[in-house]
Amino acid sequence: MLGIALINVCIENQVEVLAIIRKNSFNRNRIPLSELVTILECDLSEMSSYLLDDRIGYDAFYHFAWECTDNISRNNVVAQSRNISYTLDAVKFSHLIGCKKFIGVGSQAEYGRVSGIITPNEKVNPDSAYGTSKYAASRLSGILCEQMGIDFIWTRVFSTYGVNDMPSTMIMYCIEQLLKGEKPKLTKCEQIWDYLNCNDAGNAFYLIGDIGKSQTVYHIGSGKARPLLEYIYIIRDIIDKNLPVGIGEREYAANQVMYLCPDISRLENDTGFIPKISFEQGIAETIDWYRGMKKL
Repeated sequence: MLGIALINVCIENQVEVLAIIRKNSFNRNRIPLSELVTILECDLSEMSSYLLDDRIGYDAFYHFAWECTDNISRNNVVAQSRNISYTLDAVKFSHLIGCKKFIGVGSQAEYGRVSGIITPNEKVNPDSAYGTSKYAASRLSGILCEQMGIDFIWTRVFSTYGVNDMPSTMIMYCIEQLLKGEKPKLTKCEQIWDYLNCNDAGNAFYLIGDIGKSQTVYHIGSGKARPLLEYIYIIRDIIDKNLPVGIGEREYAANQVMYLCPDISRLENDTGFIPKISFEQGIAETIDWYRGMKKL
């Protein structure tokens, strides 16, 4: 979702893109068709040994790829640790194709559970193999970039949504259930979360690659958090105000994150980023996209 959103922004700005994707990816047909976009099939495990031809002279490398991101696999230590090596392979690959800047895509999971607003200077304290591997990848890839003379930027994504979102997210689960006229089963939804539309996120990544500062951590979010319950009722009301929602029908997870409230002032100050899409507008577009895709 985020990679595609970034590609769209690059096309709008007449920037050439080399889109590196998994072999036989079922998402290939979602990549925008443009003379500015070249697709390269290369699995993460093959990047270290890929034989280059004339693909050189690119400016910035964005490392979105990560193996085993579903909830079941997030504490698979062996699988998550492989992603650290893959990130280092991506740095080496970016160097080979001439990139002067490497942008790694991390996660709020690197902080663990934090109450209130989270600044980029917040103490990192991951409580999952996924968050731990993201943080390890950030530190080691930062060192490797410095050794190779490449500018290094690490981003931490909080909550994003939009067209091309994964079906496993809470947002997409609610949309699917409600469009089918069924009641989504949810927790009490007391969490305070910050949701950013993917198109705004794509613009944030573009600005970071263009004018972001090296050796810096940026938060990807809207900077405006609100109770999760509000998001749920907005989704429901757009689809059908008469549909029930199962608030409180699920227990919170043992390690439930209650606050996802990023401070994005550094991103705003360094790049001029301003979120433009309200949740109401963005979720309406997402619902229309999903309804058309599923013919619901």
